[in-house]
Amino acid sequence: MDLTIEMFKPEMVEALKFYEKHIVCIDKTPDECQESMVRLMEKAIKAYLNRGPHLRHGIALDRQLTVILSQTDCDRPLCGIYFNLHSPYQKKHAHRKPDLKSRRSEEN
Repeated sequence: MDLTIEMFKPEMVEALKFYEKHIVCIDKTPDECQESMVRLMEKAIKAYLNRGPHLRHGIALDRQLTVILSQTDCDRPLCGIYFNLHSPYQKKHAHRKPDLKSRRSEEN
């Protein structure tokens, strides 16, 4: 079975409705979201078709969207489109490496 973006059009339309109604995103307009979704769907299809013999998924993502195609018992894979919710106001935590003294004291 050849997989195309058109096969997953209903899922994409439904996800875009939710995006326009519920998601507030500073980075993407609804049109930009649709363009991203199409690009990610192409990547997910390619990943799904080229997956290893024991793998069941094709995944593509960016900072705001994740598209997952999952193998099922029928020809058409399941399609999941997720919004990666985050806050642009969330503080970034600095990753600090413990200094040499504290590591030595922990070892003793």
